[in-house]
Amino acid sequence: MQFSFTSEQEEFRSILRRFFEDKSPTTAVRRLMATENGWDRAAWQELNQQLGLTAIHIPEAYGGQGFSFVELGIVLEEMGRALVCAPYFSSTVLAATAIVNAGTEAQKRDLLPAIADGSCIATLAFTEPNGRWDAIGVETTAVSEGGQYRLNGVKSYVLDGHTADLIVVLARGDKGLSFFTVPGDAPGLTRRALKVMDPTRKQARLEFASVEALLLGEEGGAAAPFERTMIQAAACLANEMVGGAERLRESALDYANLRVQFGRSIASFQSMKHKQADMLVDVELAKSAAYAAASAAAEDDPDLPAIASLAKAAASEAYMQTAISTIQIHGGIGFTWDNDTHLWFKRAKSSEVFLGDATWHRELMMRAWNV
Repeated sequence: MQFSFTSEQEEFRSILRRFFEDKSPTTAVRRLMATENGWDRAAWQELNQQLGLTAIHIPEAYGGQGFSFVELGIVLEEMGRALVCAPYFSSTVLAATAIVNAGTEAQKRDLLPAIADGSCIATLAFTEPNGRWDAIGVETTAVSEGGQYRLNGVKSYVLDGHTADLIVVLARGDKGLSFFTVPGDAPGLTRRALKVMDPTRKQARLEFASVEALLLGEEGGAAAPFERTMIQAAACLANEMVGGAERLRESALDYANLRVQFGRSIASFQSMKHKQADMLVDVELAKSAAYAAASAAAEDDPDLPAIASLAKAAASEAYMQTAISTIQIHGGIGFTWDNDTHLWFKRAKSSEVFLGDATWHRELMMRAWNV
């Protein structure tokens, strides 16, 4: 397993950081998060035309660049650091990965090129109002009528579900779990944006009332591809989270060096040094776990389920605790709307529970290792 980045990967990171610092300052984040969509299609096209990031891990045979989850992890870490408002996680990480894992060759050739070039925004609808992140919670039904499938049920907490052009839906039929694809404007589909704590990452509630859908992959064969997709997504989310945690840690250190009390910088106080050291250890350990998970996903390591859950649990706690400490270090100003810290705090909280919290992933890790 690889635990260090190549010089090319480090240069790739540097390019991404400069690009996101220029294109996604906090002024742009605040502007986009106040809109109904939560992202700008023109900026999305610019992102893909200049860097081709939506194609990063999609195989070349389907219009992608054919890189691994390590490079995808770098992209997500830098996006998390800059708090980029874009449907990247929903379209590239969730939907495209599900299609790669479950689709037939013909379906991959048909669906993935448009996702790879950014012209199609896709998402994965699997969670329901019961709030479960596993397949047990799926209650949406798929009924076959004359060779066609119709979906009935409700999906909730769907990332960018109110703006997606294509929706990959997990539903339960006579033969078990299956994936289906539904256009975003399909008759019978009602989409409603949810009020969320983190406005930088929009979510939606989707109601299916006899919505016509196309089968993706094998009927009744979605259980294994779905599980694999969720494991890979957890590894990806861990990388995104450590990017945000590192950004907060640096912000806290910069402010501590700037803030003066009793004629000296508060960074010189012993208690502050201890807190900064604790934050550094937490973030670095979480980064190590996230990088290991990305490497395991790239190599299709048999231990990936356990490593991905370990990374998600570690990143969840490190990000949240770093956000809390950063606000405390900023003092009273840290609680104000004008200070940018709350933007990352809200992302930390939403990411902490998205795809399952730390307790859930420790349970998955123990099951994977049969402990």
